[in-house]
Amino acid sequence: ERGVKGLERAIRDTKHYGGHSVLLVPGVVSEKETHDQVWERSQAEVRKVLPLAAELGIRILVENVWNGFCYEAAKMKKYIDEFASPWVGVQFDIGNIVKYEPSEHWIRTLGARIVKLDVKDWGKANGFCKIGDGDVNWPQVRKALGEIGYGSYMTTELAGGDEAYLTDLARRIDKII
Repeated sequence: ERGVKGLERAIRDTKHYGGHSVLLVPGVVSEKETHDQVWERSQAEVRKVLPLAAELGIRILVENVWNGFCYEAAKMKKYIDEFASPWVGVQFDIGNIVKYEPSEHWIRTLGARIVKLDVKDWGKANGFCKIGDGDVNWPQVRKALGEIGYGSYMTTELAGGDEAYLTDLARRIDKII
C-alpha cells in the first residue's frame, strides 16, 4: 500500500513539474521474497496505478538494477509485455546489465520498450568506471540503438565533479555516441 501511494505521488509530482516518466524498481529478490513473488506482487500493485498514469500521461519505467529481478533480457521483455500497457516501459541502464548479459543483446530484445537510457560503464576488473574504461561494447551498443531506432533521452549517473571531470565526461559521451 505504501509503495502504491509513493508511486501515485511520484506520478502526480512528475506531472506537476513537467516530467514525462517515473522510474520504478519493482522489488528486491531476497530470502524473504522470491523472483516469482516480486513479479506477481509488483504487477498487481503497478496495475492499480496505471489509470492514474494514463490520465496524467506519465510513463512508469522499470529500471534494470542489481535487485535480483529479471537479469535476463527475455524475462524483462515478458514482464513489461504482461502489463499490455503503453504506460509501462523500461529505463535501461547500459552499465548495470553488462555483468550478466551484453547490453546490446538487451537493447535488441527490449526494442521500443526502452523509453530512456542511463549511460554508465562497468568492468569485471574495475567495477563501475569511467565510460569507455569498462566492458560495455560501445560500438555494438550504438549499433543496437540504431537498429531499434532509439532517439530519446540518454543520461549519465554522476558522482559529481568539477569542470575537468565534466569536460572529460562530455568527451567520452561524444565518443560513444
